[in-house]
Amino acid sequence: MRVTFWGAAQTVTGSMHHVEAAGKRFLLDCGLYQGRRRDAFERNSHFPFPVSSIDGVILSHAHIDHSGNLPTLVHNGYSGPIYTTPATIDLCRPMLADSAFLQQKDVEFCNRRREHRRSKGLDDRECDPLYLLEDAEKVNPLFCPVELGQYKEVAPGFRYRTYEAGHMLGATSMVIEADGVRLAFSGDVGRKHLPILRDPVTPDPVDYLIMESTYGDRFHKPVADVADTLADVVNRTAGRGGKIIVPCFAVGRTQQLVMILHQLIHAQRIPSIPIFVDSPLAVNATEVFRKHPECYDEETAKFLSEGDDPFGFSRLRYIRDVNESKALNDLHGPFLVLSASGMCEGGRILHHLRNTIEDSRNTILITGFQAEYTLGRKIVNRDREVPIFGEPMQLRAEVVSLDALSGHADQGELIEWMRPMASHLKKVFLVHGELAQGAALAEVIRKEFHIDVQQPSRGHSFLLT
Repeated sequence: MRVTFWGAAQTVTGSMHHVEAAGKRFLLDCGLYQGRRRDAFERNSHFPFPVSSIDGVILSHAHIDHSGNLPTLVHNGYSGPIYTTPATIDLCRPMLADSAFLQQKDVEFCNRRREHRRSKGLDDRECDPLYLLEDAEKVNPLFCPVELGQYKEVAPGFRYRTYEAGHMLGATSMVIEADGVRLAFSGDVGRKHLPILRDPVTPDPVDYLIMESTYGDRFHKPVADVADTLADVVNRTAGRGGKIIVPCFAVGRTQQLVMILHQLIHAQRIPSIPIFVDSPLAVNATEVFRKHPECYDEETAKFLSEGDDPFGFSRLRYIRDVNESKALNDLHGPFLVLSASGMCEGGRILHHLRNTIEDSRNTILITGFQAEYTLGRKIVNRDREVPIFGEPMQLRAEVVSLDALSGHADQGELIEWMRPMASHLKKVFLVHGELAQGAALAEVIRKEFHIDVQQPSRGHSFLLT
């Protein structure tokens, strides 16, 4: 078995690992690399291997940094199977379509700015979308459902089994068996006790492990603190008549926050202010969540069985229409808006940020990881000036980071997740983390378990025996 790391290698986005075994070649994930526009386009549009050589794709979950380059793969001629869970399939359909839509909008903005620059005598290259809606739609017939816990033989002598990852609806870790080697791929490992989701499960013992390291250098606050922090932010901001703007991932984070806000209002811990989910993708994803109660944890299943809707209550309003979204700009606070994208790189959240970021009465609540070079990272870093739609704006709003709700395990949780398999491991490959985060986690693994740990760079290849 040979593994080559082509994405999420010493960085967080663009998950893609090439596994060659049993005479076949499979991709583990085919994610979108996110970063500086030109660099991202070049990396996403060109695959470092012949697309025709790929026999199948095994997808860990639906987040765009794991699934988002599937349309490019298909556009380049791929027509083979894409194996993943039923919930992931149902989420990928709207998410990939939304990704194509956002790229088209970004290109339109980029080219308008290009014309403005050219009118001033400055030369700038025209932008093109990475893929179109029709490319995203061509992915859908290729999905092959694999139930959680099921062994799936994807080629003679090459099979895999999925395990609950606890990261998002339908997300899995997996174990691949081929050529006498057992290889685990963590996907993205979640945290215990997150709202809605079941807890992550450690796979059975293996020879080699590919493990994420997003938060390999830090420890989160307890999940139990989320409701208290959220209540404090809402009460404090509402008390000064401000608006709470929450850039959040449309799939997973939005639904979790909606459920917690529902519980806080029901318990009268926060004022009954208007709450808006302003993201067409989040609206569509919420319908998928309703369709897959088999993925819920016991608390959410009980909530549902008692007749409560985890994703609906009187003060909550889902917004699809763009004119309704624009009307929020004229609405006086206090109110709360949940909108995508989570890293503030596109979508309706940019309009809300532009309208609120320079007013100190308002709060920007960050609820997830912010990749390097993104607007979200600049906000988390509290840069005094941040670019929105190409224009510099003063960051005067309060900024609060709610890392306890992170969908990624922290250093201690990753160590505990891998502990049951540690005594069998020959080598660990750390991916899906920036260099410093991976290095910190690698040091702990070496000291704790005395295992060889690698942080592969892009294109680094290993023979597993």
